Amino acid sequence: MSAVRIAVALAALAGALVGCSKPSADTLPTAASSTAPALAAASSTQVAQTFKEPSTPAADRVGVLAPNTGIPTGTRVPDVHGVDLDGKDVALSSLYVKGPILLVFYRGGWCPFCNGEIHAMTAAFAEYQRRGVTPVAVSVDKPEAGAKIKATYAIPFPVLSDSDATVIEAFHVVKKVGDDELAKMKGFGVDLESYSGKTHHEMAIPALFLIDRTGTVRWAHSDPDFRVRPSTAQILSAIDAAHLGGT
Repeated sequence: MSAVRIAVALAALAGALVGCSKPSADTLPTAASSTAPALAAASSTQVAQTFKEPSTPAADRVGVLAPNTGIPTGTRVPDVHGVDLDGKDVALSSLYVKGPILLVFYRGGWCPFCNGEIHAMTAAFAEYQRRGVTPVAVSVDKPEAGAKIKATYAIPFPVLSDSDATVIEAFHVVKKVGDDELAKMKGFGVDLESYSGKTHHEMAIPALFLIDRTGTVRWAHSDPDFRVRPSTAQILSAIDAAHLGGT
């Protein structure tokens, strides 16, 4: 083999090794505990276009609120306000008075597991419609950041910004990100302040609340492990069991 061919072959091999060693958005470290960094993305621009399918909880964990989180079934929800993607104020009551809603708290458009959840709801939107239920997604992302994820997946249901964290606080689904975790997230291109436009360093614990026309919680689920979310089948089964037709 000539010297030129050897050089070309070595260059190709080096390139392949570099490509194999470079971490992708899905292979970056993730963690379930509140003391470990919740990381799942290489950069904020890449993550908005990727999603990862969450794991499904065991049947006996579906419809269970994690300790000290959430609003229990049978409880009226507070009439909090979010901001739609056009920057307009939206009262939660203005949504559920039209029909039952499934309030979906997600961490942000930078989270592939959240994107996977939103993508699954988008794909099953007709099933939610058939049951008279409208998903409503909420995160601390500012409207511009929320608009990016909605455009990526053509989301057919409302996406609300809670950049001041008033909604997640009212529903008791707040995760406070510590300084060490915040710095590590920034190292992977996830800047919470950039996404929310605020400095509170809070985001939502993934949670679901089925709310009827009276503003009463009919089913609720939360789990600090962001990698675990109820499947579409589990959620639809819970909606069917709630018998919302008369609400």
